[in-house]
Amino acid sequence: MASTASFPRHAGHGMDGMEGMDGMGDGHGTAAGGHDGSMGSMMMAMVFQTQTATPLYSNAWTPKNAGAYAGTCIFLVVLAIVARLLLAARALQEARWLDRDLGRRYVAAPGRGSLAETLARDPDAKQHAALSVNGVEEEVCVVERRGHAARPWRFSVDPVRAVMDTVIVGVGYLLMLAVMTMNVGYFMSVLAGVFIGSLAVGRYSGVGEH
Repeated sequence: MASTASFPRHAGHGMDGMEGMDGMGDGHGTAAGGHDGSMGSMMMAMVFQTQTATPLYSNAWTPKNAGAYAGTCIFLVVLAIVARLLLAARALQEARWLDRDLGRRYVAAPGRGSLAETLARDPDAKQHAALSVNGVEEEVCVVERRGHAARPWRFSVDPVRAVMDTVIVGVGYLLMLAVMTMNVGYFMSVLAGVFIGSLAVGRYSGVGEH
């Protein structure tokens, strides 16, 4: 009788344990379901979507209606055009700096001997030419540069270049963040701005690459 009485109590204890295990299983299942839900939402965020209420840069900048959404798209178009204008401006400025540096190549050095002696002494001198500056003609040597020589650091050039590069990279990252929202309207607006900007000033972008 004692063993018979203890058996139900043991069985009840086992059932309680199983119920506890079921509860733990349900908890793990819920946690797993929540994890799967978060993974699903992340996967959903990696596809293009057409929701007009897509935040841009902050939750405060969330279009509430179609008009606000259109204004945001226009802003992205203008920002992409500005990015192309900045690239063209930097290329033009680099060309100006290069022309200024090349203007220092020819230095008059009277009393250095004849041109033939100069050519004989300098193995890098390839040919001679005549330059006319303010009506005065002078014979100069055209010397071929061997290797790549970096231009000297100039206070009037390098800080300006650094500021321009920083602004260009900042605008580029803003456009990249807009594209990363995976909003179709934002993406198409960036592409439209790049097209318009390249159509207007794209011919200047490669000026400073020579």
